[in-house]
Amino acid sequence: MITQYVAAAMKQAEFERMENGRYFATIPACKGCWVDGATIDECRAGLPEALESWLLVGLQFRDPLPVIDGIDLNPQPAYAETN
Repeated sequence: MITQYVAAAMKQAEFERMENGRYFATIPACKGCWVDGATIDECRAGLPEALESWLLVGLQFRDPLPVIDGIDLNPQPAYAETN
């Protein structure tokens, strides 16, 4: 499921050329997840790994994660069975 989440999030990636000539990439729904690189291709290659790290930290600290393309990685509450 994480692979599908990352693929869906990558479709939302935004790339920007900075004043120093380097490139900056973000996924707007994933606040604080970004990479920079010498080229757009370098950013595109590094963004999935950055997103995976961002997700792992979010899951570890139980931060709410954005639902992307209907994929919800947030822990769901456990339901107690009634007898």
